[in-house]
Amino acid sequence: MAVLTEDQSIFRDQARAWVADNAPVAALRRLRDAGAWATGYDSEAWRTMAEMGWAGVIIPEEYGGADFGLRSLGLVLEETGRTLVASPLHATALVAVSALVLGGSAAQKAVWLPRIAAGEAVAVLALDEGPHHAPEHIALRAEAVGGGYVLHGEKRFVPEAGAADLIIVAARTGGAAGDTDGISLFLVERAATGLSTRSLHAIDNRGAADVVFAGVKAGADAVLGVAGHGWPVLEPVLHRARAGLAAEMLGTATAAFEITLDYLKTRTQFGQIIGTFQALQHRAAKMFTELELTRSAVEAALEALDAGGRDAAALASLAKAKANDTLHLISNEMVQMHGGIGMTDAFDAGLYLKRARVAEALYGSSSYHRDYYARLGGY
Repeated sequence: MAVLTEDQSIFRDQARAWVADNAPVAALRRLRDAGAWATGYDSEAWRTMAEMGWAGVIIPEEYGGADFGLRSLGLVLEETGRTLVASPLHATALVAVSALVLGGSAAQKAVWLPRIAAGEAVAVLALDEGPHHAPEHIALRAEAVGGGYVLHGEKRFVPEAGAADLIIVAARTGGAAGDTDGISLFLVERAATGLSTRSLHAIDNRGAADVVFAGVKAGADAVLGVAGHGWPVLEPVLHRARAGLAAEMLGTATAAFEITLDYLKTRTQFGQIIGTFQALQHRAAKMFTELELTRSAVEAALEALDAGGRDAAALASLAKAKANDTLHLISNEMVQMHGGIGMTDAFDAGLYLKRARVAEALYGSSSYHRDYYARLGGY
C-alpha cells in the first residue's frame, strides 16, 4: 500500500467510519425493497456525503471544491465499495466533474461545479450506445442548425441518469462510427425538450437509464470544449472513470474476501473448522494475492493520473482489467465457499456478485482492456 499523507489518512478514516455507521449493505437492501431503483440512491445520504466534501474532492477550490486529487477520491470510492453504497459519487463527483474540469469553459464551470460540490446537482456522462463499452463507436448525431445543434439518438445504460440534472452527451458532428475525429461533447439539462429517460431495473439495484434525444436543441454555448474535437477531453475522462471504478471495485472485493475469510474461520463441517481444509486455504491465498496485486495497480493508476504521467492511460486500463478479474473471482468464491446460504437472498453474497457483474461491464470488460492495453503498447 502506498504511503498516505496525514490528510489522506484522516479523509479515508472519516469515510470508513461514516460508511460503516450510516451506509451498511442493509441500506442497499432497504432501497431495493422500497422499489427505489429508478433513482437508485438515498438523496439524504448523498446530501450528507456532499456536506462532508466528497462531491467536491477533485473540484478546484475556486468553485467550492477541495482540489484534493484523484488518489483521495479513490480512497472514498474504495470505502463506499466495501458496503455497496449506492450514490452518484463515481458518476458525478468523478466522471462528470472530470469532463467539466478538463473541457469546460469558465462559464460552464461557474454554473455547474459549485452546484455539484454542494450536492445540489447530479451530472452524468452519456456515452455508450450498445451492449458493450465502445467509446469510439458513437452514432448519436448532432446536426448544426441555426448557430446551434439538434441531437438525435439514444444512449444505453447511463449510470444515475434517472436522477441527473445535467447530462454530458457524446455526439457525432462529423466522421463515422469508429472515428475519434468528429466527436463532440454537449451539456444538456434534464428539462430540455425532446429528452427522455427509461429507467432500468438493474441487477445490482443501482440507478441506470437509457436516454433518448429526440430533436434536443443545444446552443453553441452547450458545447464542452471544441465542436468536433471532443475526443481529447473524453479520452482522459475515461481514464479517470476506469481508475476510479477500479478503486470502488477494490473495496467491494476486499469486503467480500473479509466476509468469506471470517466464515472460513467459524464454519464447522465434519467436526472441523472449514478454514483448516488445505484446499480452501489455497483458494483463500489466491484471493489475497490477487487483492494485493489489484491494490498496487489501482494506486499506481490514480497517482499517475494525479501526476499527469505519460503512462496514466495504460495504468488506468491495467487497473480496471485487474479489478474486473479479481472481483469476478472473489464474488464467485464468496458464493461457493458459503455453500447453500450463499445462494439465498438472506445473505449478502448475491448482492456482491450482482454488483461485481455490473461493475465489470462498466467502462470496459477485461477483454476490452487487454486489447486496449495492447494497442497502447503498439501491438
